[in-house]
Amino acid sequence: QEQLVESGGGLVQPGGSLRLSCAASGFTVDYYAICWFRQVPGKEREGVSCISADDGRSYYANSVKGRFTISRDNAKNTVYLHMNSLNPEETAVYYCATPRRARWTPQWPPSKYEYDYWGQGNRVTVRV
Repeated sequence: QEQLVESGGGLVQPGGSLRLSCAASGFTVDYYAICWFRQVPGKEREGVSCISADDGRSYYANSVKGRFTISRDNAKNTVYLHMNSLNPEETAVYYCATPRRARWTPQWPPSKYEYDYWGQGNRVTVRV
């Protein structure tokens, strides 16, 4: 049974950093694309960053390029999102997700409807 478990969210000051973790079970992350989405209250869920299967190619929303880094640790079967220089407007619930299809190359921007398995969400609050 495919499952994603997220951790690492919390309260951070503006300009601070957090690392989110997405631990997978029931599948091997190096064979599947994984994307991070975030949802601000009252707004649509949007793609933040993705990592492709096999080659680990990364994709980022323009708003986070240079500040966020997605990575994969195959030994731990976990994908991470390192977030630096966080802004208050990036307060949101962050989700990781993966499609049913193995070895699929993500399109940018990702559509939430293309992703079948989701973590429970991690709330990130950026404020003083």
